[in-house]
Amino acid sequence: MQVQKSSYLLPNCIVGLFAIVVLLAGIIASAGCTGQAQEAKAAPTSSSSLGSGDKIEVYHFHPIRQCSSCTAVGNYAEETVKTYFADEVASGKIVFAHINAELAENQALVEKYEVTGSSLWIGVYDASGFHKEENLNVWYKINNKQEYMDYLKGVLEKRLAGDFT
Repeated sequence: MQVQKSSYLLPNCIVGLFAIVVLLAGIIASAGCTGQAQEAKAAPTSSSSLGSGDKIEVYHFHPIRQCSSCTAVGNYAEETVKTYFADEVASGKIVFAHINAELAENQALVEKYEVTGSSLWIGVYDASGFHKEENLNVWYKINNKQEYMDYLKGVLEKRLAGDFT
């Protein structure tokens, strides 16, 4: 008796293999360069009664080894702050720093901001307290430096005015 090979077996194997490759690619992409999954954080509570930001911290948290996207997020943020907010930096109203999240001396900041991987965080101190937010939108703008800088400039101007929307 001769076994007849099914003509649909090969295409089904290819479809299954393709599904596995797509699944693995999704898992790898979601892990980022730290090997930890990024979790979206909610923006700070919005309230029209909040006053202007008394002090703003802009922190680029990163691991020891960074991918090119992580480096771009930090470098573009630093350039934005230095270019558009030089007076605020000089007065101490805005602080920018690259923070290596893997170093023991930075653990207090890592815990304060609840950092889970490479990220850009904005912390605002005002009359009602401390408000922190992870800005995920910058990751979608790293392929266009001017768009990135314009976007972050707008966000920081809002925070300086006490607008948390």
